[in-house]
Amino acid sequence: MSLFSPLAAGALRLPNRILMAPLTRCRADAEHNPTPLMAEYYAQRAGAGLIIAEATMVMAGHSSFWREPGIYSDDQVKGWKAVTDAVHAKGGRIVLQLWHGGRACHPLLNGGAQPVAPSAIPITGDEVHTPEGKKPYVTPRELRDDEIPGIVAGFQKAAENALKAGFDGVEVHGANGYLLDEFLRDGSNKRGGPYGGPIENRARLLLEVLDAVISVWGAGRVGLRISPLNSYNSMSDSDPAALTAYVARQCDARRIAYLHVMRADFFQAQQGDVLTPARQHFRGVLISNMGYSADEAEQAIAEGSLDAVAFGVPFLANPDLPARFAARAPLNTADPTTFYSPGPRGYTDYPAMP
Repeated sequence: MSLFSPLAAGALRLPNRILMAPLTRCRADAEHNPTPLMAEYYAQRAGAGLIIAEATMVMAGHSSFWREPGIYSDDQVKGWKAVTDAVHAKGGRIVLQLWHGGRACHPLLNGGAQPVAPSAIPITGDEVHTPEGKKPYVTPRELRDDEIPGIVAGFQKAAENALKAGFDGVEVHGANGYLLDEFLRDGSNKRGGPYGGPIENRARLLLEVLDAVISVWGAGRVGLRISPLNSYNSMSDSDPAALTAYVARQCDARRIAYLHVMRADFFQAQQGDVLTPARQHFRGVLISNMGYSADEAEQAIAEGSLDAVAFGVPFLANPDLPARFAARAPLNTADPTTFYSPGPRGYTDYPAMP
């Protein structure tokens, strides 16, 4: 096995193991519709073994990035169909990441609506981009148990829309301090009842969403992303390894296409090994990301500790990343000032190799 060997991930057939990680870029329009510029961007990166498209709103009224795309309206389905058609025309494969912002949403982005979360605990130490500039996060409203089926239904409808839009599959976003991750980890979930307390209860919403999405796509075209160590968005958990093991076992029982594990913490506040329990308890395709070089990724795949690696910022700046890895060519340097800015600069203007 190597980075350049093909991979069967459930029903997905990938030509290589160099995957494009989901990257929020804020190039949708004000109604959260995908744009022609987004179709160009993703088509440029069709050489990835699999493109995991960016976090995409499953329901209206839960924006946390201002101009992120959605998948809950007919116009959004039409916009995404242009994206998938462009990627497929270049021979690529693309799945959509289904996402709910939870407490990371802001009233200024959602018509004044208070964000929702498992518990009334705000994100601290950071601010959110809004039309009025950067603002502190607000305290969310705790979701009632009787509201949770509506969240699950929103994910299921989004999965149906992703199927209409021509994606090859979907990835459920259970990472990085957004709604499903907020329920999963005990630093943000302090509720009682069927969705709080022990790991089995905290994971209930995630697994209900996963089952609903599988009912649309079949397990072989569904993936899940988790970040048990990442402290981004004020997140923490008292036992990330045990949490990973439980989720991995549940994913294994469902035989999903892949489990995508973020291996570390952006801010190094939490340390630990979550890949070992993930590999131990999940027998399907295991994907990892966060800071891999081509050589480290190659070694991990050759040793069998991983099946594929998702690259984020390197793919952002290098639309032809697999070809550059194969040629051992130098990489373009990404410009962080354009990560979330509008327009083509820093988005579709990074050059491919001559």
